[in-house]
Amino acid sequence: MFRRFTAAAALLGLLTGAASAQAMPLLRVPAGFSATLYAQGFQRPRLMAVAPNGDVFLSDMRAGKVYIIADRNHDGRADSNVVYASGLDRPHGLAFHGGYLYVAENAQVVRFAYTSGDTHAASAAQKVVDLPKDGEHETRSLAFGPDGRMYVSIGSSCNVCQETDARRASVMVYSADGKNGKLFASGLRNAVGIAFLGNQLYASHNGRDYLGDNTPPESFFRLKAGGFYGWPTCFTVGSRQVNDPQYRRANCTRALPAFATVTAHSAPLGIAFYDGRAFPASYQGQLIGALHGSSIRATRSGYKVIRINPATGQVSDFITGFLRGQTILGRPVGVTVAQDGALLVSDDLNGMVYRVAYRR
Repeated sequence: MFRRFTAAAALLGLLTGAASAQAMPLLRVPAGFSATLYAQGFQRPRLMAVAPNGDVFLSDMRAGKVYIIADRNHDGRADSNVVYASGLDRPHGLAFHGGYLYVAENAQVVRFAYTSGDTHAASAAQKVVDLPKDGEHETRSLAFGPDGRMYVSIGSSCNVCQETDARRASVMVYSADGKNGKLFASGLRNAVGIAFLGNQLYASHNGRDYLGDNTPPESFFRLKAGGFYGWPTCFTVGSRQVNDPQYRRANCTRALPAFATVTAHSAPLGIAFYDGRAFPASYQGQLIGALHGSSIRATRSGYKVIRINPATGQVSDFITGFLRGQTILGRPVGVTVAQDGALLVSDDLNGMVYRVAYRR
């Protein structure tokens, strides 16, 4: 059973030009949950990270900024949108590690020295490592593993091609200082979401375009060192990898299949594992994923937040309402678990962040 929620009427007058009251999604969540407006006024909000003190940091690609959207009075809304750093080139992935905030820009990873409670960058950004620039997929995401190393996902330069730069369509791994870089996993056309559950790295994956409305399915992978995940020659159908029509003679036996798939072109982006204490026990350890939504499919797909059982690959809807019929009302991007156990979801169509909480 699902319930419908929108932000309280008193908040509607606060909406900026990024979204009118009429455009605000009427979000549907399971019984017992609520969905409310947490923050707004962004240009293209993407991924989030929670600081050691619980403050939430948010990247805004179009603005070239990283914001702090903290809720220090614990009323379920960001107190304000504080610019932590600006002048960045399409900032996307964020992560805290070893006293630094790491930011994945389009062509590099930088880091800022961070002290708990900082409200602005106290010093200039320090370059950590250069990355391939631009291309068809311009976002870069990152995560730190239990091994203390930095994992960076880099999308392909094209829809379907043989890359000349081995870092493209991959997840690279580096020391925290950007040294000792090497290829970790390949064959990943655009793995926007990467996250660890224990020692296992997971990734969401955007498959190729222009093979029709239903091919190929979008994928979620368990990554391992040296693993090849198919692109551009193969893609997952069911429990195995099959040949892309442009590469009928390719050997797909070495390509590792996805553990879960969703509708073609639904564009899975940010992922997170629920590790809070505020949701029912059945949500513990579940993969939460944002489906940004299709742009080339005749009948739109995605435009929702799902949950996936990482052990079985079972997929179920969690948050819907971003799509009404064929009308797009919102596009979820990033998901993160706040310190209080609520789930925060960014929407880069409306320039908003939503808060999903469970009412005990």
